[in-house]
Amino acid sequence: MEAPLYPDFPPDPSTLRGDLPAFWVGPRHLAGDDGRLYDAVADTLAGLGWRSLTIVRGRREPDEAEEDRQVLRSTVLHISPDALRWAQWTLADEPFHLGESPIAWQISARATVGSPLAGWSAYFTREVPGEAVAGFLVALDARDQPAATLAGPELVLDTVAAHGWLRDIDQPQAAAADPTFTTHIGLGTVPPLIQDGDPNVLAADADDAGWAGWQAWAEPALGAPCLWAVSFSASVPHDLVAAFADALSSTAPVLRRVLPEATRERLLRAPAG
Repeated sequence: MEAPLYPDFPPDPSTLRGDLPAFWVGPRHLAGDDGRLYDAVADTLAGLGWRSLTIVRGRREPDEAEEDRQVLRSTVLHISPDALRWAQWTLADEPFHLGESPIAWQISARATVGSPLAGWSAYFTREVPGEAVAGFLVALDARDQPAATLAGPELVLDTVAAHGWLRDIDQPQAAAADPTFTTHIGLGTVPPLIQDGDPNVLAADADDAGWAGWQAWAEPALGAPCLWAVSFSASVPHDLVAAFADALSSTAPVLRRVLPEATRERLLRAPAG
């Protein structure tokens, strides 16, 4: 007996979504993932030439008949052609949480193929717009040195400011929010369990600047659960975070059939055809 790879998503989303009307929706940072975050990201990776592997886990009881064996396809791993970067779909594999949402995608990179550990990792929960994750991945794929730092943190804030986001009054050099203050991005304390390859980060005190990494989240209402959350470990290059921020804060509408309940009333919609 074989369990679905990702049971929260149908094998063919069109079988359940085909009758739903399509809309052009904005702002995209509140538009959710359309219920197809795996497909959107996997399609991007396939277009970039990354190969995918499925990690299979199973359970077998003593004297169990072969036809009764339970096999659980739990994780999909996508690897770049040079093996320096990879993306792991973890939602079906008991992931840890950011806020109250489970991690769906973990994206990592290393400096050389001789290094057994990731130099940095980035984490994305469900409902992160697939367009934003794709923007991050395209920028990562285009880099010759995926773990090298090529720009400063100011680039991230300049990017969202160009799309009308506002710098934080108290931390103008470290944080910004959209004009409705529902979505935020900032350079701050990295949450627990976020993995980074820099030993200086691992050895730093809790209040040390070395722990600082970019965090982003959407909070539809003050005190309400986050719609989505993203965490970048301290060594993620700032220009890659800026690529994510650029796609996230873009004013261009996105195509959606499934709208998040928490932000449905905040979205502007136009029929797609």
